[in-house]
Amino acid sequence: MSRIAQTFTALKADNKTALVTFITAGDPGPELTVPLMHALVEGGANVLELGVPFSDPMAEGPVIQRACERALKFNVGLKDVFGFVREFRKNDPDTPVVLMGYANPIERIGQTEFIRCAKEAGADGAIVVDYPPEECAAFATEMRDNGLDLIFLLAPTSTTERVKQVAQYGGGFSYYVSLKGVTGAGTIDTADVARRVAAIREHVKLPIGVGFGIRDGATARAVAEVADAVVIGSRIIQEIENSPPDQTVDAVRAFTTTIRTALDAR
Repeated sequence: MSRIAQTFTALKADNKTALVTFITAGDPGPELTVPLMHALVEGGANVLELGVPFSDPMAEGPVIQRACERALKFNVGLKDVFGFVREFRKNDPDTPVVLMGYANPIERIGQTEFIRCAKEAGADGAIVVDYPPEECAAFATEMRDNGLDLIFLLAPTSTTERVKQVAQYGGGFSYYVSLKGVTGAGTIDTADVARRVAAIREHVKLPIGVGFGIRDGATARAVAEVADAVVIGSRIIQEIENSPPDQTVDAVRAFTTTIRTALDAR
């Protein structure tokens, strides 16, 4: 059983919702990435998504786009991301880490080399925004054979056929994008999320996380009524943007704690 599966199983046994948090590797500076990862865990995050900086993050809103731009100014790339995970693992052998990004950096080094490096570093899976499941059978199989989960996105526009493909090839959890826009945009319609998640569960047996648009404890708590995990990214990046460098880690830890407290108060 993968670290991600173990985490969701343990949380379900305790009747708790997973908190999945996202930051961009290298933002606001490479020296803060690993401390921020630990701060997220200390604040109550159960799964970490670590974004791989990319010059054209098409699914991201302006907040995460700016995070990518800041990281790229330090020339942070995929090999650096593996290094951050390796460093994180020295003090945290348990928290799942999912690498989130786009196909281009993976294609540059090759899928097999990506899997080898991710496994060696201690990562647990990947979300590749522009790898559709119908083109990922071999990659998903190789990931699974190496103990890594390939996590797919589902959206309000996803067809039943796409949901079935995700059920066939996906691992870890399925990530339902609650909005028809980019990250950080719009307001979640929790009633619609409930309907969509119920429809997805007819085909997908993995835990379902919901993200895009969760910005505070109240929204997180509402989503947690129907999902196995809430995913927060842009709001955390805003904490990073709005904090002086010497206060960034504390600010992120404090914000994460407010979400965890809200989830546990259900």
